[in-house]
Parts: sequence; C-alpha cells; structure tokens
Amino acid sequence: MKSNEIEEGRRVLEIEAEALTRMADRLDENFVEAVKLLWECGGKVVVTGLGKSGLVGRKITATLASTGTPSIYIHPAEAVHGDIGMIGAGDVVIALSKSGETQEVIELLPVFKRLDLKIIAVTGEPGSTLGKAGDVVLDTSVKEEACPMGLVPTASSTAALAIGDALAITLLRKRGLTEEDFAFLHPGGAIGRKLLRVRDLMHTGDEVPIIAENEQLTGVVLEISSKRLGHTAVIDGEGKLVGVIADGDIRRGLGDDSKLLEKRAGDIMAHNPKCIIADALAARALQMMENHSITALFIKAPDGSVEGIIHLHDILRARIA
Repeated sequence: MKSNEIEEGRRVLEIEAEALTRMADRLDENFVEAVKLLWECGGKVVVTGLGKSGLVGRKITATLASTGTPSIYIHPAEAVHGDIGMIGAGDVVIALSKSGETQEVIELLPVFKRLDLKIIAVTGEPGSTLGKAGDVVLDTSVKEEACPMGLVPTASSTAALAIGDALAITLLRKRGLTEEDFAFLHPGGAIGRKLLRVRDLMHTGDEVPIIAENEQLTGVVLEISSKRLGHTAVIDGEGKLVGVIADGDIRRGLGDDSKLLEKRAGDIMAHNPKCIIADALAARALQMMENHSITALFIKAPDGSVEGIIHLHDILRARIA
C-alpha cells in the first residue's frame, strides 16, 4: 500500500511538472506584453477569479504586493454588489478562469471595458469569452489534470499559479528590488528579521563601551560594568580602535597574573579585534560570533574609530537566530 501511495504521489507531481515545462516552452510575446502592461500600470493590479482560480488569484495578489507591485484581489460575485468601487482608472486587471467561461467573471468584463481597463486573461481556453476579451491572453492549458477523472483543477491551477509567480518575479527583477526594499515590504515575520542590518540593532553613542589604551584596569572594569555589554573597545590617542577587552579576559587574568591590577588597557587587550560594518546583515554578525566563539562585535567606521557595538543578545532579541 505504501509503495502504491508513493507511486500515485509521484504520478501527480510528474503530471504537474510536465504541465509547467510545456507552458514554459510556449511562453511568447503575450507574456512580454503582460509584463509591459503591469510595468506601466498607473494604478494598481486588480486580480479576480472564482473557486480554485480565486484561491490562486489571492496568492498572485499577495506575491505581487510583496514584491513591489500594488495589487488587490476582488471576489467577482461581491464585485457586482459594490466591491467594484475598489477599482479605479489606470488599474490593470488579471482575470483567471480555467474554462474562460466562469459566469461571475464574464459579468465583470463589460465593467472593466467601461472603465477602459486593460485585461490580462489567464485561462486554459484562449478562444473562450474571457480569452477573446483579454488585451493579452496567457495560455495556461494543460495536457491533463492530475485528477484521474480530469475534473479537479490540479495541473491547471498549478500552471496559473506559476504564471503569476513568473509575472511577479519578472517585475521584481525589472524594478531592481533590493534586499532593503524587500525588508521594508516585510517589516514583520521571519523574512523581515533575517534582512535586518547591523545598524538596525547596534548600540551607538554613549552606549558604546570605550576606553583609552593607557587607562588603568580599574577604569576598564568600571567601563565594562557600566555599559553592561561584557566588552570594551580600546582606542589609541587618535581615537582609532586598536583592541578589545572582554570581562572574561579580566577574570581569567586575575587568576594567572598577580600584577594584573598594575597593568593598563593596552597591556591586556586583544589585538586585531573582530569587527563588522554597519551595513552588514545582522545574520552575518551572528555567523561571525558563532565562528569565533565571541558574544560581541565592534563596528569600525571608515576612519578607524568605533561606530558602535552589537551584542549576541541584541540579535537574539530580534529573533534572527
């Protein structure tokens, strides 16, 4: 029984994979024109569809919006009862229907035409009512559905979903969306957290523990204790970072060196401290800390001075780990 289940699952996946391969092979200038309409859209992208097409439409809407293309989904049945008011001049419509004859979607076509909106028809029947009404038609027809009865939209809904992804990602690349842009569009959740920069989390100004290299040990201890970050940067007479002292260094030194209290910061500091730039990803800072078994990194400015410090706890509080 288990082998039969695996065989059936593999059959479904192979049918859907073949459907996507066939669709990729027949991608043509209609796709280019669809991208052009969306790129030049002066308003927002309005996505509509019913049933499985509606669910796919909602996902396409979310993908477009999250990659920098303003987009909304409207339910075709609710649109004719008032939601049509969400549509405005300059919008572009993406209408989905496997058959191209979904009545609720067809009833919206005259409204779209009256508003002079461009329509991208996503359908498995380019010669259908929807296909003929579309300014651009994206053919999502499939050789067969994975459903053995050929009734349940499976390969066809996968094809529609994939063409939506293709549009969104092509627009993303055309727009030149950066990691910073993506983080701005995803301020919450795991995506936004993973794209946080060191500068978003680091301590600056009076929060940064800094001591001169000729400072006595008592001053070092006070600086580390008052700033509560377990470390202090050591700077030379020109204000440049030359070393770092961790509270653990002092504890270990007290047991190994009876004259430790007579020494100065420059005598006990670790030279060539591990540093990171403010524009680096916070995830990169975490990786450096793990690789070097340390709990903090100083941020060095271009002139060699100390710009800030980021601690492991700052990263953990941001839930990047």
